Amino acid sequence: MSDKISVPEGAAIRDVATFLASGAGVGLSRWAPGTMGSALGVAVVWPIEEPSLILCWSAWALATVTAIWAAQKAGKSWGVVDHPAIVIDEVVGVWLAILLPMSLLSVTTPSLNLLISCLLVFRVYDIVKPWPVNWSERRFKGGLGVVSDDLVAGAMAGFCVTAGYIVAKLLSI
Repeated sequence: MSDKISVPEGAAIRDVATFLASGAGVGLSRWAPGTMGSALGVAVVWPIEEPSLILCWSAWALATVTAIWAAQKAGKSWGVVDHPAIVIDEVVGVWLAILLPMSLLSVTTPSLNLLISCLLVFRVYDIVKPWPVNWSERRFKGGLGVVSDDLVAGAMAGFCVTAGYIVAKLLSI
């Protein structure tokens, strides 16, 4: 086993699509590009104080459509449909995981605990890929297939974190 860690093979920023798909280059990380992409998604949300949920959901919808397009183009450019350097799907997936509890719990500013909880639960679902995450990954092709499993993982994580916060509040933890 080699100690050398390299950038995911074949990935390079060649145009706007590969720049966006790689999360502005974060996906070219030598270590855990999916986790780095997820962390980027959290980092984008974290500094926003009392965000308008309508604005957040609108930005997420636009980012999701852009993610599907960029993932499709980058997959073709890099010769692998779901190349490890494509992390824009993790970005929109973790955003969804954060937006759901913010909306359902009427949170005006996400706490660090909420952000970390969403990140960790999202990564578990994204890595383990239980049903229906694995189903959506197989069901759809191209950019939609690349992004859809992360959206399902994000929705599952968001609902789990929301349920956890509700249970914790009921038990006064």
